[in-house]
Order: sequence, then C-alpha cells, then structure tokens
Amino acid sequence: MQNYRINRQIRAKEVRLIDETGKQIGIVPLQEALKIAEERGLDLVEVAPNANPPVCKLLDYGKFLYELRKKEKEARKKQKEHSMEVKDIMMNPRIDEHDLKVKLKHMREFLEDGDKVRVRIRFRGRENLHPELGDRLVQRILEELSDVSQLESPPKKEGNFLSFALLPKKK
Repeated sequence: MQNYRINRQIRAKEVRLIDETGKQIGIVPLQEALKIAEERGLDLVEVAPNANPPVCKLLDYGKFLYELRKKEKEARKKQKEHSMEVKDIMMNPRIDEHDLKVKLKHMREFLEDGDKVRVRIRFRGRENLHPELGDRLVQRILEELSDVSQLESPPKKEGNFLSFALLPKKK
C-alpha cells in the first residue's frame, strides 16, 4: 500500500486543492490549504505527489485508509476466486484397488472445484522395467475421470516418475 503525505508532511509551496466532495478549488498556497483543512476538521492528503503542482485532497485520513484497505481486500478476494490451484497426487504402479478409488475420489473433488490435478506415478527398482504397469494405471485414471477432466499434456517419463496433468472440463 502506498504511503501518503498528510498535513505538515507535505513539502510543496503550492498545491492543487480538491475538496471533500471532489470539486476542484484550484491552485492555492500550502498554508492556505492547511488552514481550510483545519477549519473543516479534515486532513490535507497529497494524492498525486508527482503532478505539478502536487494534487491534495481534503478528507478524513483514517476513513480514507479504511476504504483503501477494503478495496484491496476485495481485489485479492476476487483474484483468488479466479485462480486455479495445482493439486499433486502421488502413487506407485502397484497401487491397491481401494487406495486407487480413494485417490480417484480426491481427484474428482479437486477437478469439480476447478483445480488442476498433476498425477505422478513413482517407479521403484524393478518397476522401471515394466512401464506398461504405469500406462495401464494412466488409462484407468483417464477412463474413470473422463466425465470431469481433460488431459492437459500426454504422460511423460521423467527419471523414476511418470507424470501428467488433468484440467477440469469446460462446462
């Protein structure tokens, strides 16, 4: 959040003054602007320090900061709603039937929530000699989740892992 200079922190000799309603008063000396702010019980806030002369507004600084924080919080909230998280699922090619069903259930939930799922199948030792086990598992996962997902990229072997990503299906 930007820091604003208020009242006596302002260093310019003259300022372009805007009142609390948003109406432009004009270019006035700093001392006069401070006097007007004091008379109205408001703060003089420098909102555009790089302008020539700097633009200052008459407003309640505490309320102004509160409104800014509120807007930023709302913007972050909206940003989070639209972002897609990547959920990682790890398994091995000899996964038990029940464990696979649990993993599939989790993947389905993630995809229905609009998240991307990255599946990594880890091969250990001699499992590396039988890549067809991993291929069978990938096909099973794709079949089970075909109604809620689409394959982002084909499965690829990276070291001891076979990995691929699933995206939620567009409605």
